[in-house]
Amino acid sequence: MYPLKFNPILKSTIWGGDKIIPFKHLDCQQAQVGESWEISDVPGDESVVANGADAGKNLTQMVDEYKGALVGEANYKRFNGKFPLLIKFIDAQDDLSIQVHPNDELAMKRHNSMGKTEMWYVIDNANGKAHLRSGLSKQITPDEYAAMIADNTICDALADYAVKPGDVFFLPAGRIHSIGAGCFIAEIQQTSNITYRIYDFNRKDKNGNTRELHTELSKDAIDYSVEADYRTHYEPKQNEPVELVTCPYFTTSVYDLSENMTMDYSELDSFVIYICMEGACSITDNEGNTVELQAGESVLFPATTKTLEVVPQGKVKFLETYV
Repeated sequence: MYPLKFNPILKSTIWGGDKIIPFKHLDCQQAQVGESWEISDVPGDESVVANGADAGKNLTQMVDEYKGALVGEANYKRFNGKFPLLIKFIDAQDDLSIQVHPNDELAMKRHNSMGKTEMWYVIDNANGKAHLRSGLSKQITPDEYAAMIADNTICDALADYAVKPGDVFFLPAGRIHSIGAGCFIAEIQQTSNITYRIYDFNRKDKNGNTRELHTELSKDAIDYSVEADYRTHYEPKQNEPVELVTCPYFTTSVYDLSENMTMDYSELDSFVIYICMEGACSITDNEGNTVELQAGESVLFPATTKTLEVVPQGKVKFLETYV
């Protein structure tokens, strides 16, 4: 077992921009890339290993072959041999649809799938123009919700945030949300592609068709509770971990390093993923395997990893996440 890099899966979307390809230093001409799926075990979109002896195998094959050695013994049992996280970069040139994801119970009952709890880390905000929506700003009932979709006023009930780089939002399943124009985001989520589209601003595709809405499906998937603030607040620090989110599905911290750091994972029964947002570093594991990581890249360290030595090339900023 060694640190694994994967070939990105690029998704062109009606709202996609032009930042992902240069951010990831890719040589391709694909237009309107809205998402780069960095590490995925979603059926039909399985990431393929790009480096080392296992290059060419997809993530499903890797979990089947290495089992708990790759994902952690408890994770292998808990998630029935499925890789539990999906990692993405998202570039929104236009607003995404307003949507919600079902929780585990509802997703399993309706779709035989995990639910989708997720988090966002804002990498760029288009020079201060970006915004996003997260959560209800006022109390509404399921019937009022359906009426507000029908009369195009649902945005009046949503909390809207101007965002800046470093902002974090935790989105438990059931929370209405939408990534707004100008957002460039790293997203960590459960392995699920179940999305209920609530409202799409009456947009039409090139054939003049509007996209399907899931008003009835979403009605009982929504958490109708109201919070005063949906942003995750934290104090940025240099050269020490800052925990951003801990929940049953993932624990995520941010590291902003200008000095070498040793990471000790000897007591952790989980894989670890690093998602790099700025700078570059060299990382060596306890077996002597070294991997280079730069902005726009993600790397998966297997659960057998005991320690990592991170050596910044000047400065580096990355997210660390595990289950």
